[in-house]
Amino acid sequence: MTATVHRSTPVGPWRSAVEAALILSVGMGFGRFAFTAVFPYMVEDGVISVQQGSWAASMNYAGYLLGALLAVRMRARYAYTLCLWSVLGTALCLAVLALPVPVWGILLVRGVAGAVSALGFVAASLWLFEQRGHFTGAPVLYAGVGVGIALSAELLVLGASLGLHSSGMWLLLGAVAAVMGLIAAPGLLMHYSEPSTEVSAAQAAIQPKLVAVLPMVIIYGLAGFGYIVTATYLPMLVHKALPDVHSAHVWAVFGLGAVPACFIWHRVHERLGTRGALQWNLALQALGVALPVLVQSASSYMLSALLVGGTFTGTVTIAMPAAQRLARHTGKNVLAIMTLMYSVGQIIGPMVAELLHTYSHSFSSALLAASLALVIALICSVKLYPPATS
Repeated sequence: MTATVHRSTPVGPWRSAVEAALILSVGMGFGRFAFTAVFPYMVEDGVISVQQGSWAASMNYAGYLLGALLAVRMRARYAYTLCLWSVLGTALCLAVLALPVPVWGILLVRGVAGAVSALGFVAASLWLFEQRGHFTGAPVLYAGVGVGIALSAELLVLGASLGLHSSGMWLLLGAVAAVMGLIAAPGLLMHYSEPSTEVSAAQAAIQPKLVAVLPMVIIYGLAGFGYIVTATYLPMLVHKALPDVHSAHVWAVFGLGAVPACFIWHRVHERLGTRGALQWNLALQALGVALPVLVQSASSYMLSALLVGGTFTGTVTIAMPAAQRLARHTGKNVLAIMTLMYSVGQIIGPMVAELLHTYSHSFSSALLAASLALVIALICSVKLYPPATS
């Protein structure tokens, strides 16, 4: 059956960016990263152990890898449909975790949630960049991840104050995710049209230089490894090291730091180009990841959350539009390929962290390894431009 094309009165491109951002808020902020903040409550409730929580995280990353593999063949004309399915799938996964499911069921649901979030990430990006032709909406789009992280974290604080257990928190997150999806759905359907070649041609004149595929893919994979240790274990680290500090608030800082950062890094990208922007981004991110090892205090954890939260979405804001421009040049779905490599880095990260924790009984070595990966990515950025355009 062929998808019906709905022609409609043109609507402001920023509204399209907000609607796409809502998809990422649900799929990424709620579907992927809310588990990090609920994790300590689930351990406290005896639902899972710390080790089982690590398995659940790994299953989510494996699911994300599967979703990224499926997304490689995704076409822009079907992106809006996958956006809607990703929201529905995420809301259902969150709601199922409110049920008394066994540990294997939790692992399975986290795997499905990871696959759905990867598809939603690529679909929302393709819909905005290719379907709507709105590259300048990148900071709004990827700020949605930070908004989702911050909103889900504060919802958990609210749930805790109301005396909810982890199951009630999952139900609350599922309900809010469904509402957010309902807000975005009408705009996604109404705005569906064939990609605008006129918009694409108009923007072509202001595009930055094309990057080389291989260095960009390697850098993005290392960036996935570099941020994920902090993104997986930060609330748990804070909960153990500083029991008087509410770990969900620290996680909210992580998400809030990502919101304005998308706009800042978009402007830096315009001024310095892809290579220069990535170099500054990766350097600050490496510092943020290593900071809790260098200084053990509440302020260092807060600053780490702000730096890493304020740079990991910046990496995406810089790299994804560059990848989609490269895709138009090469005819390959570079955006999905890079998402695939990012997911590989995210899977390896927790595995390395658990291995190092087994020997050192501390996550300090894992944080330093993640910081080193970001430094290596920074070094690789020297070769980001092909020789002919450097």
